[in-house]
Amino acid sequence: MRYDLHIHSKYSYDSFISPERIIKVAKRKGLDGVAITDHNTIKGGIEAYQINEDKNFSVIIGVEIKTEYGDIIGLFLKDEIRSKKFEEVVEEIKLQGGIVVLAHPYRQYKFPERLIDKIDFIEGFNARSRMEDNKKAYELSIKFNKPMIAGSDAHFLFEIGKGITVTNGESNDNLIGNKTIIEGESMNYYLVHGMSFLIEKLKKIKRGEK
Repeated sequence: MRYDLHIHSKYSYDSFISPERIIKVAKRKGLDGVAITDHNTIKGGIEAYQINEDKNFSVIIGVEIKTEYGDIIGLFLKDEIRSKKFEEVVEEIKLQGGIVVLAHPYRQYKFPERLIDKIDFIEGFNARSRMEDNKKAYELSIKFNKPMIAGSDAHFLFEIGKGITVTNGESNDNLIGNKTIIEGESMNYYLVHGMSFLIEKLKKIKRGEK
């Protein structure tokens, strides 16, 4: 099974793409499933899950939350995450039976290793991260024997599938307890982040904000 486990939809402040288009493009690229992980909301994941009618394609409802120790992704969620504090975010995800992922460590923060036991997975490859940061994330996973996922961190359709998690789980939604393999293609860091910054500005203008 091949998944892109880190994708942003129009419900993120820096993306315009619809959940429907995400599914269509992901299937066209041969993926078996995606996780919609919008900033601070599960709305995109819920919408994608509801419109997906293909039993052979999985939509995982997720979210990405910025905490004081970096960005945390929650997967397999049912309800919104209310907190922004690391410990509370982890607790909320766990209470829903979800999976806690440390997203792109080293991009902005150095994650405190004393908290590594709180994490289920580490994002060992993020297509929008610098090569050296992905290398450090991979080494962190190896050091603490934490399983890895990969994700594109897509904010645009052409990015979908640039980060892939391969798992031999018995079902599409099965990650915990199964070996994962990560693979991907790095994007131009400054180009894709610059484009997202522009989208964020355009959305603010549309809302009448400066």
